Amino acid sequence: MSQKNIEESVRTSLQSYFTDLRGSEPDGMYDMLVRVVEKPLLEVVMNEADNNQSRAAQWLGLNRNTLRKKLLEHKLL
Repeated sequence: MSQKNIEESVRTSLQSYFTDLRGSEPDGMYDMLVRVVEKPLLEVVMNEADNNQSRAAQWLGLNRNTLRKKLLEHKLL
């Protein structure tokens, strides 16, 4: 899947989110979106890296300690 396809998927999902709100104003969208996207991102990257945190952190451009913290936050450890 290309970056353009990922962007389009996110765009479509956000448009559906606003439709589902039926005129109500959203709150805390940024944090919500980061949480929703971050967990599957971490799951897939950790799987592809054979659960090697150092490798996964490098692929993600994160410090290993930061990755570990995020894995704990999402209950992936």
